[in-house]
Amino acid sequence: MQTKEQQKESEKDNLIFGLRPLIEALRSGKEIDKLLIQSGLKGELVSQLMGLLKQHNVAFQYVPVEKLNRLTLKNHQGVVGYISTITYQKIHDILPAIFEAGKTPLILVLDRITDVRNFGAIVRTAECSGVDAIIIPVKGGAQINADSIKTSAGALHTVPVCRENNLKETIEFLRESGLQVIACTEKTEDMYYTHDFSLPVAIIMGSEEDGVSNELLNQSDAHAKIPLMGEIGSLNVSVAAGVILYEAVRQRMAN
Repeated sequence: MQTKEQQKESEKDNLIFGLRPLIEALRSGKEIDKLLIQSGLKGELVSQLMGLLKQHNVAFQYVPVEKLNRLTLKNHQGVVGYISTITYQKIHDILPAIFEAGKTPLILVLDRITDVRNFGAIVRTAECSGVDAIIIPVKGGAQINADSIKTSAGALHTVPVCRENNLKETIEFLRESGLQVIACTEKTEDMYYTHDFSLPVAIIMGSEEDGVSNELLNQSDAHAKIPLMGEIGSLNVSVAAGVILYEAVRQRMAN
């Protein structure tokens, strides 16, 4: 496991700063994983940047200049970003191809999972269990950096990752495409092994703090619970994902 200092060093390779470098990166099709903009920043180049951010649906956050100064001592001109180490895809493009290939889709949706090591471990398990695509939100998810790629054992370069603006709309698309949507949650009495994962399915795993959001729970077709026999009230989300995914593997191998 990397220390915070080691993680910061590994992130420097993906760091990009300055108005013109960010503008050119966006124009050349670079994926921006995270972008911080100084509060109150104005000017012609800023307007150009904001237009490109809107055009490419890039999320950003306004922060005090002191935060940017902590990231780099160089002339950042009020903008600091991180170039993504992978190329994101769109589930609307991937899902039809899965069906056309004669496969039964197994999709994993990660709702606000923020810890990069949890995220990397989940992706590694997803790759091993044959997940066809992983869906994450544009905002509120773990940053895909060197640490998460290392924890995934390189699986982030193998499993398609779809970064979507609106998980609610994306889940509705999955349901309309014939997938049953099952949310993994302790807020149910239905055990995970009672569900049929041999069908086309999308599995939702929730955040480390509060699990799957109520909005997505309400939108799901079914809920699945992992029984807990000890005193601790919940499993680590990466472990829980492994339990659910390998139940899907077991059922599919039995058919």
